[in-house]
Amino acid sequence: MTPITLVVRAAVLTGFCLLFAQHGSTQAQTDPMLTRLEAGQWELRNAAGNLIQSICLGSPMLLAQPRHGAVACSRDVIAADENSVTVNYSCPGVGRGRTRIRFETPRLVQIDSQGLDRGTPFAMRAEARRTGLC
Repeated sequence: MTPITLVVRAAVLTGFCLLFAQHGSTQAQTDPMLTRLEAGQWELRNAAGNLIQSICLGSPMLLAQPRHGAVACSRDVIAADENSVTVNYSCPGVGRGRTRIRFETPRLVQIDSQGLDRGTPFAMRAEARRTGLC
């Protein structure tokens, strides 16, 4: 393969990645339930109250991929109402999942997520709570 061919392929791949990342952020802006969540520092805790992760939440759609963090993923809202949203997401080369987020308050949601992370199945339930500013 010539260097020019490699550059063209890399440019096309980058374009697709940007397109998928933009698609996900557009979905987050149009979903009424997610727009009610407050930006800031959030903690995810399991049923026993143990800290799973702490994130600085700018886009509420990050809560839809709790096992894959800020990885650029494509996301599709497959069901939504005023108090919940279900999202399918795919992170090329990393994994995929389906997450249901249930709204309690603008600072508290319940998360139920399952999928594959680097080929290993996962299932998690967590409470996500805003704890302050980032």
